[in-house]
Amino acid sequence: MKTLINLLIIILLCSSSFTWAQKDTLQLNREARSLLRKGNKLYNKQKFSEAAIAYRKALGKNSNYDKATYNYGNALYQSKKYKEAVSEYETTIKTSKDKYAKAQAYHNMGNALMEQKQYQGAVDAYKNALRNNPKDDETRYNLAVAQQKLDEQQEKNNQQNNNNKDDKQNKDNKDQNKDKKQNKDQQEQNDQQQDKQQDQKEGGDNDENKDQKEKENPKDQNQQQKGDNKDPNKQPKPQPGKMTPEQMKQLLESLNNEEKKTQKKMNVQKAKGKKVNQEKDW
Repeated sequence: MKTLINLLIIILLCSSSFTWAQKDTLQLNREARSLLRKGNKLYNKQKFSEAAIAYRKALGKNSNYDKATYNYGNALYQSKKYKEAVSEYETTIKTSKDKYAKAQAYHNMGNALMEQKQYQGAVDAYKNALRNNPKDDETRYNLAVAQQKLDEQQEKNNQQNNNNKDDKQNKDNKDQNKDKKQNKDQQEQNDQQQDKQQDQKEGGDNDENKDQKEKENPKDQNQQQKGDNKDPNKQPKPQPGKMTPEQMKQLLESLNNEEKKTQKKMNVQKAKGKKVNQEKDW
C-alpha cells in the first residue's frame, strides 16, 4: 500500500514538474516573440544594430526560433556584416521546414555573397532559392547578374594568369639571355687573356731570338763607321747621275765604236742578201 502511495506521489511530482516546464517554455516563447516584434520595429526604423540585439536576445529565449534567426541575418546584412549574415541564413536553411522560408534565406544568402564578390557561391545560392521557389523572378534576375559577374571574374583571372605566365616566361628568357651574355663576355675575356698571354710569350721569344741573333751576329762597329777605314787605292763607285767628265768621254767613244761595227756588219749582210736578176726561158 505504501509502495502504491509513493508511486502516486512520484507521478504527481513529475506531472507537476512537466507542467511547470511547459509553463516556462511557453513563457520563454512569449518573451522571444515579444523581442522579435521589438526587433522588427527597430528594423523598420532602420535601426539595424539595435534590431540585431533584440533578435539575438529572442534567440537566447528560444534558440530554435527560425524567424528570429532569419531576421537576425537580415539585420546583420543591413549592418554590412555579410559574413555573419551568411552564417545565420545557413542556420535558417537547416532548421526551417518551409520551402518558402528556405527560398528567402537562400536568396538573401546570395545577396550577401554578391557583396563579398563570391560570385560562384552567389550563383549556387540563387539556384537553390529557385529550386524551393521556381516562380521568384527577382531571384532569377539576380542569378543572371551573378552568372555574368562570375564569367567576368573568371575571364579576368584567366587573363591575369596568362599575364603572370608571360611575365614569368619573359623573366626566364631575360635570365637566360643574361646568363648567355655573361658566359659570352666571360669567354671573350678568357680568349683575350689567352691571346695576351700568347702575345707576351711570343714577344718574349722574339726578344730572346733577337738577343741571341745579336749575340751570334754582332754588329761590326766598323760597318757603323763605314768609310772611315776605306782602302785609299780603291776607286769610288760612280753614283747614277753623277758621272765624271772622263767617264762620260769613255762612254761616248765606246758607243761610237760599237755603232761603227754594227754599220759595217749590216752592209755586209745587205750585199749577201741581194737577189741576182736572171733571163727568163721564153
